Amino acid sequence: MSKLIIPKVIGHRGACAYAPENTLASIHAAADLGVEWVEMDVKLTRDHVPVIFHDDDLSRCTSGSGLVADTDFRDIRELDAGAWFGESFMGEKIPTLEEALNAVIDRGLGLNLEIKPCPGREVETAEIALDFATRIWPDDAPPPLISSFSHVSLENAMDMMGEWPRGLLIDDYFEQWQDIAAHLDAHTININGRTLTPERLEEYLSPGKPVLAYTINDPAMARELLEAGITGVFSDCPDIIREEIETLH
Repeated sequence: MSKLIIPKVIGHRGACAYAPENTLASIHAAADLGVEWVEMDVKLTRDHVPVIFHDDDLSRCTSGSGLVADTDFRDIRELDAGAWFGESFMGEKIPTLEEALNAVIDRGLGLNLEIKPCPGREVETAEIALDFATRIWPDDAPPPLISSFSHVSLENAMDMMGEWPRGLLIDDYFEQWQDIAAHLDAHTININGRTLTPERLEEYLSPGKPVLAYTINDPAMARELLEAGITGVFSDCPDIIREEIETLH
């Protein structure tokens, strides 16, 4: 498995405290802040175009409504994905995976690509997204970290691109997580840092894999987690977190 050099702070959905999440504007905002890595979510439209979007439903972050899985790409392309965040972002579009990858590559960023399948599309989302990503991502660049809450999606990632590292996402604790992580040959364990207890952290750290915590916007909490052994944190405001922890080694 490829050796990843994971930064202490990863921009969550770009830098989504400063630009609408999972847009090209958010990727560029992260890069402008000097962020080393960004995290983005990928899912499929009804006609199987991989796009960068988090929710199953379009209503929270666009001018549209309804399910992504029920909407063709040409209709998704007509939606405004920026006005909800602020007038200066009016006209921002939901990017395709290809557009987002090219922006990440052009800005020299590392990437955590989260496979975020709509229900029942765990296999197709992984297969199509990774097919695009492997054709676009430079051979001479460190590979992206492919993460998901879906074990099925991660199994497909392992089968398709075994050399690309995988991150097992965990929200609610479950006892079999170590068995699943071993089965998937997970490189990282990505956990909800806001509900973490010291006992659970000790357990997550016990296999010796990098542990990443989401979504940490409180500088003191970020420092506490990193001092406790967390490898890195995802943050909407990565610049603020980085200022707080810059003295840590």
